[in-house]
Order: sequence, then structure tokens, then C-alpha cells
Amino acid sequence: MINLIWLMMILIGFVFAAVNGKIEVVTQAAFDGAATGVTVCFGLISVLVFWMGMMKMAEDAGLLERIAKLLGPVVGFLFPDVPKNHPAMGYILSNMSANLLGLGNAATPMGIKAMQQLQELNPDKQTASPAMCTLLALNTASITIIPTTLIAIRLNYHSANATEIVGTTLMATIIATLAAIMADRWYRNRTLRRSPRISKSGNPGMKG
Repeated sequence: MINLIWLMMILIGFVFAAVNGKIEVVTQAAFDGAATGVTVCFGLISVLVFWMGMMKMAEDAGLLERIAKLLGPVVGFLFPDVPKNHPAMGYILSNMSANLLGLGNAATPMGIKAMQQLQELNPDKQTASPAMCTLLALNTASITIIPTTLIAIRLNYHSANATEIVGTTLMATIIATLAAIMADRWYRNRTLRRSPRISKSGNPGMKG
């Protein structure tokens, strides 16, 4: 679906450019965008490699394990339907730890692994389980102590004070995370309240 949306946006842009006789502007913008993307990526490599190395050192020193232990009770509360010693818990904790440090590229593989493990626990393979929805909400609106990627982008564009966004980013991500948790709890409780009626009728659209 995402691919289709992007394709439609690109096609609509080209159609409007052709109608207005500015197709060369769109073509130039496409090449400029591609060049800028490559430049930004090269600028991010050094910072991301540094922080990935720091994260590996933290992992070897046991820091991530300590963070995971601190987050353990919180994760247990947020994912009550996931067994405590299930492999999904480890991946969820790793995902949350990476997001705390602003390492989205490191958090993504852990999030995918966690989703795969949660899918194994999911009784309905065609519908996302409550735990999967919770993980998606937390991964999207994660509290970020150090916005590593954003700092790297600001450094790449020669920001005078690349780290000045730390405070505002932390505040924004805390608010976003609290909102995500509240929305997740509301929908989870709503689903649980509807479950008895669905199980009695065997079909959501039928009365028992």
C-alpha cells in the first residue's frame, strides 16, 4: 500500500508538471534530491558508526543488560500477554534500549525480530495482536534521550549548536510516548470488553 501511495504521488506530480509546462523543474528536482540524499547519507555514516560502536561497547560492558533490567517491569506491564521468558521480551527490550539512545537503525532489526516472535504467539495470524500494536506504538513514539540521528543530520548541515534539540526532543518524545500508551490501553480495554460478546455470537455482526 505504501508503495502504491508513493507511486501515485510521483505520477500526480509529473502530470501536474506536464500540464503546467514545468516538467524540466521536476526532473531537476529529482536529480537534486538524489544527490542531496547521497550527501546526507555519507554525512550520517561517521556519526552512526560512532554511536553503534558505543552501543556495542555498552553491550559488552553490561550497560544494555542493566537498562533492560530497569525496563523489565515496565515492559511486563505494557505486554501482559507475553510470557516473561519468551524471546520476544529480549528483542522488545533491545528495541526500546536502542530507541532511548536515538539509534533507529539499530532499533529496527530488533523491532522486526520482536514482531516475528509476537506473531508466533498470535492466535489470529491475519490480525495484529494487542502486543504487536503496543510494540508498534512504542517504537513509533519512543522516548529518546539522545537523538543521535537528528544530531548527525544537523552536524551535516553545519548547525551552530547541533545538540540544542536534546531537551525539546526528550520532552516531545515523552509526551508522544505517554499519548501512545494511553491510546494503546484504551483500544486494548475496548477490545477486551468486546471479546465476550464476539465469543458468544461467534460473529461480531450477530447477536448472541
